[in-house]
Amino acid sequence: MKKPTVSYKGLRINNITSPEFRHLFLILGWPLYFALYYLTETFIPNENCHIVHSFFDDIIPFSEIFVIPYVLWYALIAFSLIYFLFYSIESFKALQTYFIIVQLIATVIFIVYPSKQMLRPEEFARDNLLTDLVGALYSADTNTGVCPSLHVAMSIGIASAWLKEKSAHWTFKVFIVLFCIIICLSTAFIKQHSVVDTYVAIPVCMIAEIAVFFKWYKNKFKRK
Repeated sequence: MKKPTVSYKGLRINNITSPEFRHLFLILGWPLYFALYYLTETFIPNENCHIVHSFFDDIIPFSEIFVIPYVLWYALIAFSLIYFLFYSIESFKALQTYFIIVQLIATVIFIVYPSKQMLRPEEFARDNLLTDLVGALYSADTNTGVCPSLHVAMSIGIASAWLKEKSAHWTFKVFIVLFCIIICLSTAFIKQHSVVDTYVAIPVCMIAEIAVFFKWYKNKFKRK
């Protein structure tokens, strides 16, 4: 891997608010999101949640193989943010801001219109390592607060940020886009989300896209 273009050797507690390092404060968006997630999961009664369902949910089969890209989503988030931290501060600020916007909008929707899905199989047709992983995922994450899907919304944000990143080769951009598409599909195939959750994630992404990348699009069309 090429040498990082951004150095944090000079970072100290007393200079973290300087223009050189203040972008690091955006990381605080994560503990804020986890706190809001805990509150919505804890204090919204299950009986108040509306069931989301689509015709497509009934024809999409359960497939445990898709738990692999679903779980790798977490690694993709970490990889993208860490890469941008050391190679493109502007991309880091854009992607992290994108995440904060979709997380806040999703939290408001979770509160105003609490949701849940009833798609999880009661038992798995196969018993293997992947179904064990899906079972662990079901235990760790409830079936409430699902619409919109943050897996989908944040994957779209990641793909968008990488497509605009000048330091990334076009082949890697293609890989990231395809991987993000597979992650979005995985939410339905492991029955963690309804297809409806994907539909609702798209307008949420459009709001974040405009808020974060409006200047980028404006400059791009101006050059044309």
